Amino acid sequence: MRAALAVGAALTALAAGGQGPAPVVEEVVVRAPASIADAQGPAGSATTLGGDAVALVRANHPQELFARVPGTWVARGSGQEHLTAIRSGVLTGAGACGEFLLLENGVPIRPAGFCNVNNLFELNTEQAAAIEVVRGPASALFGGNALHGVVNVVTRTRGGGKTLSVEAGPYGYRQTRLGLGGSRWRLDAHATATNGYRNATGHSQHKLVLGQAGAVGGWRVAASATATLLHQETGGYVRGRGAYDSALRRTNPNPEAYRDAWSARASSVWRRSAGGREVALVPYWRRSGMAFLQHFLPGAPRERNGQTSGGLLAKLSQDGERRWQAGLVLEWLRANLTERQEAPTAGSAFLAATRPPGTHYDYRVDGTTLAAFFDLSGPLAAGVEWVASGRAERTAYDYDNRHLDGNTRDDGTPCGFGGCLYTRPADRQDSYRNFAGRLGLNVALGEAHALYLAAGQGFRPPQTSELYRLQRGQTVAALGSETVRSLEIGARGGAGRLDYQLAVYADRTRNLIFRDAGGFNVSDGATRSHGAEVDLAWRFGPHAVELVASYALHRYAFTRDAGRGERIEDGNAVDTAPRWLGSARWRWRRGGAESEFEATHVGAHFIDAGNTARYRGHTVLNWRGGWQVSPRLRLFARLLNLLDVAYAERADYAFGSYRYFPGLPRQAYLGFEATLGD
Repeated sequence: MRAALAVGAALTALAAGGQGPAPVVEEVVVRAPASIADAQGPAGSATTLGGDAVALVRANHPQELFARVPGTWVARGSGQEHLTAIRSGVLTGAGACGEFLLLENGVPIRPAGFCNVNNLFELNTEQAAAIEVVRGPASALFGGNALHGVVNVVTRTRGGGKTLSVEAGPYGYRQTRLGLGGSRWRLDAHATATNGYRNATGHSQHKLVLGQAGAVGGWRVAASATATLLHQETGGYVRGRGAYDSALRRTNPNPEAYRDAWSARASSVWRRSAGGREVALVPYWRRSGMAFLQHFLPGAPRERNGQTSGGLLAKLSQDGERRWQAGLVLEWLRANLTERQEAPTAGSAFLAATRPPGTHYDYRVDGTTLAAFFDLSGPLAAGVEWVASGRAERTAYDYDNRHLDGNTRDDGTPCGFGGCLYTRPADRQDSYRNFAGRLGLNVALGEAHALYLAAGQGFRPPQTSELYRLQRGQTVAALGSETVRSLEIGARGGAGRLDYQLAVYADRTRNLIFRDAGGFNVSDGATRSHGAEVDLAWRFGPHAVELVASYALHRYAFTRDAGRGERIEDGNAVDTAPRWLGSARWRWRRGGAESEFEATHVGAHFIDAGNTARYRGHTVLNWRGGWQVSPRLRLFARLLNLLDVAYAERADYAFGSYRYFPGLPRQAYLGFEATLGD
């Protein structure tokens, strides 16, 4: 497969023109080639979920899709909320979303420095042509935030027929999907609503994707536009050891909580070939906004944030025995955030005094990112290919505090007990220069197998919320960029009916950003990780058996008192980082019938940084199936949590209390899909 980089992935994805999932996947996937002939490109680990898998799963939540990817866990929260782990623990905090880069057709869906920890709900994963997950640091290819991994959702730009589907399930669940396509255009849309399993946890969401492909002058052009809308009643943790297996699992201690979010994006790819080289230009624009109640904080302040951003990716490339690509990225950002508390904080005198009502934060950030990159590959010897990639990137922020400097009350008066919790830095400018490189070797072993070795570095600049949303009198957050270095060796190929991918890796993260015991944002943490991943598929007749699994040790590599009263010791396991993750599936297809049994497993793990509390883990069994009744009508069904296991989607331990997001009991979903017209 041709070597790809951040810009290249965007260009090839859109330029494929929506000819269906298969050709798009072969062009977009950075690694995990479709055949050994394609494997003469860069080394590394990636998984592609094709359109067939996306359609079969019909995920209520992205967690159900990403369970099919080794080394990856999207921990489900309330409604569409989630936290992500790719070769890492489940990361929390203001900048946790900066550890992973989310793309749509190869273009980041958010600007550097202003991510959203729940950003998967801004992607139409439900109707994707393909979903690709690159595991491990990939900043040399994709830029900042590709620290532990990359998720790319591929949409269609044309064709695909005309379909309408309707589905219903428990707790008032209902969903309608529409897909329309012509020779030069495509529309995918869906609307979902549910009352929620727990009290006051209903949500509705709408997503729309428009695509277009054609020619303008001598340019081949493909374009897409996306819009999403989410209205959600949010449920808080249920508290008490084992509360997920009790009557509390249906309760919601925060019925007043909500989250409203919207996003809009547009991008186009202009490609032109001349003299054996190709020029590609990708202009893009993004906007989003969100309002939610921070029910998890004393005083429950309300936050509103929004961003408008855009950019241009430009690339020059040449194919052949020795392939190369080089280019530039220019991006700008304007973002804002406010936090306001309406009523006095209930609780102790300390809480009431240090968390006063009124405006806590009100700031704007203008930002720019400029990057230059290259990617080279070529033969080293018979059956051996080398790969080298590099990237230099500068991210700059211009912060404007639109409220009072310091940590006073809203009216400028001081708080008792040593000062207010919330601190507003004075206006300032910050910039970060980062470099990433990647070297790899691919060795073809005959026509059916290959070995690879890859070494790389990833980085992420601090997020604006880590720099300017300070506490307890910290006036400046002198943070450095987080980095990770990785070494990986793997194998992939096929033998008869068996396809396989294996990987073993070692990572070390430096300048880990976290909140210390004093409430200050600091960047002097470190972790070290070792792991192994396997992805197997065995096909025989109408049957397919698939297994994805990972075993990993993620440990802290420093000693420090941290927030929430915890103490991190060198060698402690990273919290919410199961050693074992995996899923197994048996799928059967014959004629117009299809059936799949799936077991997903999350292993036991510590749920606090001090390693004093554990969650026992769980295994859940699901079934999905469909029947093509006629050329124009398909029926489908899903039975989730077949054995009605009581489990926690996420477990945590803080301030001496166990708390959980309970998993749903057994559920049944039924629906149909009708083909419209010719």
